[in-house]
Amino acid sequence: MLLKRNITPASQSPVARVIAAASRIILGKEDQIRLALACMLARGHLLIEDLPGVGKTTLAHVLARSVGLQFQRIQFTSDMLPADILGVAVYERDSGGFKFHPGPIFAQLILADEVNRATPKTQSALLEAMEEHQVTAEGETRKLPEPFFVIATQNPSESVGTFPLPESQLDRFLMRIELGYPGRDAERALLSGIDRRDLLATLEPCLSPAELVELQEQARAVHVAPALLDYIQAIIDHTRRSPDFAAGLSPRAALALVHSARAWALIEGRDKVIPEDVQAVLPGVATHRLRPAHDAERRVDIGAMLIAAVPIP
Repeated sequence: MLLKRNITPASQSPVARVIAAASRIILGKEDQIRLALACMLARGHLLIEDLPGVGKTTLAHVLARSVGLQFQRIQFTSDMLPADILGVAVYERDSGGFKFHPGPIFAQLILADEVNRATPKTQSALLEAMEEHQVTAEGETRKLPEPFFVIATQNPSESVGTFPLPESQLDRFLMRIELGYPGRDAERALLSGIDRRDLLATLEPCLSPAELVELQEQARAVHVAPALLDYIQAIIDHTRRSPDFAAGLSPRAALALVHSARAWALIEGRDKVIPEDVQAVLPGVATHRLRPAHDAERRVDIGAMLIAAVPIP
């Protein structure tokens, strides 16, 4: 039976096909795949932080191919300049003037690979693009294609040769997720199966960009009851009052939580948000925005802490 507002049941939805296709390549990580898709449906940018070799870049490639978006990978390095991302004006002798050559940022889905290996000046080149979906280069503002997403990967901040992302840039990411090591069965299948790069080459789009935009509109229409907004506000208020955090969540973070919960409900095939939707996306939305008041607590599971501390109304 179809749900209200023409939302398709989860088992029959195009999103379910994307999840199934991605799960054949990224083994044992369906929850992370769902969170990444929820981030896209909520029109947000995604940060994947984990150790090298656990599949961060592969997940970005899988998402790009699954939803049929124009894709560009930018490998961040310590010697990269902002012009390497945005583009540069080059003098052309034939025309006697300068012509702007767009950089790789002019694509629908950008993989900013190992973003924290670049200097802060280069990292900041992404800020305007992520927030305004436009870039200003050579004195002119240029619109980016729609839809537009940034999926950034980064190694843990304690890794050698990294520049931690400033809080202002971390806040531009709707979610941050970690992949972690695969389970034993998933790792065995990985070792004995087909190479992931070969599987990726055979992956066909499960969505078109137009269908993705339509799903984003459906996500925005998912109902959030006043009681759910009370729950979200209670979580936000707790972070601002708690001595465990150096600073609480901002209004932007509260909006991110609402948008993400709506997208998660859509993936689950529902036309309204329930508390479990908020709890499912809360760690991805809140963890990178909250700084523990004491360094010794840096590895605390912030999502679980908030869920336990704030009762459902």
